[in-house]
Amino acid sequence: MTDLAAVNRMDAGAFEARLGGVFEHAAWVARDAWAARPFASVADLHAAMMRAVRSAPAAAQLAFLNGHPELAGPEARARSLTDDSAREQDGAGLARMSEAEAAAFDRLNAAYRARFGIPFIIAVRGRGRAEILAAFEARLGRDRAAEMETALEEVAQITRLRLDRLIDG
Repeated sequence: MTDLAAVNRMDAGAFEARLGGVFEHAAWVARDAWAARPFASVADLHAAMMRAVRSAPAAAQLAFLNGHPELAGPEARARSLTDDSAREQDGAGLARMSEAEAAAFDRLNAAYRARFGIPFIIAVRGRGRAEILAAFEARLGRDRAAEMETALEEVAQITRLRLDRLIDG
């Protein structure tokens, strides 16, 4: 764990190296947030990182969201998730599913991507498969703007938990 004072002293390269993986396949978030140092708290650091995401052009936000893996999808089955995503999905029991559950995730992943053009994103820590599947079903009925906002809110939850594991505030 790195303390916040050390984070505030990091040059841009060290900052990106330490925090670039917090946002899935998006080291640019850390690069953009670095200039907002010094951070008074981990919450302040996280807010700067989320500002970088939210202020990105719509096309960049879409590409960012598409950098996230599908839940229990092909990357998970191939064991090619980032360490954080693998730990989170495994913790929610997504690596140990019945064939019927896996088929339900495959069906919902395809329907969600077809409807919204992004993978379904949810902070899975502390949630079980049934709760995740219920959220999947409920969110499929929403409009695109609301769902894009929800995806960003879920990213905020995921990344805050990741930062809390990395940085001692």
